[in-house]
Amino acid sequence: MSDRTIKSAAKEAKIRLKGGFWQNHREDVIGHVDKARINGVCATDVVAYYSQKMEGKSLTREDEFYLKVKQILDEEGEVSDMLGRLTDQSVFGTLDYASRQRYMMDLSERYQRALMRYKKEKIFR
Repeated sequence: MSDRTIKSAAKEAKIRLKGGFWQNHREDVIGHVDKARINGVCATDVVAYYSQKMEGKSLTREDEFYLKVKQILDEEGEVSDMLGRLTDQSVFGTLDYASRQRYMMDLSERYQRALMRYKKEKIFR
C-alpha cells in the first residue's frame, strides 16, 4: 500500500463488499473453471491466472495497450497491418531512423505479448 492509508484501503474494501464484487468474481472464476474443464484445461491454471490478474487491479500502460489489441482482434481478427494500426503516429513522426526501428521492435514485442495473453484468455472464456 504505497501511498494509500489503511483507512482508504478499508474504505475501498467496504465498497467492494457492498457492491458484491467478490461474489461476482467468484462466480466468474467458477464459470471459467467449468468451461476450462470441458475444454481440457487444468482448473488450477485458471484459478492461478485469475489470482494473478486480481493482484494488480488498476489499469497499467500495458493493459491499455492490450485492450486496444483485443478490440482489433475481436472485431477483425489477426490483420496484416496490426503494427501500423497500433503505431502512435504523433510519436513515430518525430523519431529519427534508428529510433523508429527501436520503436517498431518494441511495439512488435508488446504486440506479441498481448497476442499471447489474448489467446490464453480466449481458452478461459
